[in-house]
Amino acid sequence: MLVSVVRLIIVSGLIGALVACTGSEKMAPSVAKSTADVSTQGKKKVTRQNAPQKSPIPKIVSANRHLECVPYARAQTKISLRGNAWTWWRGAKNRYNRSRTPKVGAVLVLKRRGRSLGHLAVVKRVIGPREIIADHANWLNRGRIHLATPIRDVSRKNDWSAVRVWYTPGKTLGRSTYPAYGFIHPKVRAASVSGLAVGRHR
Repeated sequence: MLVSVVRLIIVSGLIGALVACTGSEKMAPSVAKSTADVSTQGKKKVTRQNAPQKSPIPKIVSANRHLECVPYARAQTKISLRGNAWTWWRGAKNRYNRSRTPKVGAVLVLKRRGRSLGHLAVVKRVIGPREIIADHANWLNRGRIHLATPIRDVSRKNDWSAVRVWYTPGKTLGRSTYPAYGFIHPKVRAASVSGLAVGRHR
């Protein structure tokens, strides 16, 4: 009799364990949801508001005409500057705020290098102190628009003076490093003089 009772207890325990495993699988979405809402890592509280967001997928779209980076950046930000891309940094002096810190809506200005006349990219999301998501045009010299492009700061001082740009066709970060001036912020400075700078339209 005692042996039968022991066997019954063991069998009941095994069935309970199996039910618990099965139950945890079924309940996994609810558990995941609750931990996404509020979880703890040490003393730091992680909520949906400050949890990392999933980055959009980089893609290239065709424009209705061959589009350069300068008119695209100007249309996206309403920054009233003209001239080749690399001249924007100098042209923004005393008119727009410039910095080494990325912010949504700012324009990253790459320097002139070799035959390149620089490049402009509009910041759409700041992933961290060394990575942004940007939209820009004519990156591969085909007049198309590159959307949700990751750009990474690879400078030694984390001052965005050197960057690498995502190569969308290869789905990888580009190998080349490009020198950069920094970011132009679209809000016009109070002491700025009205009017447009005169220069070559790229």
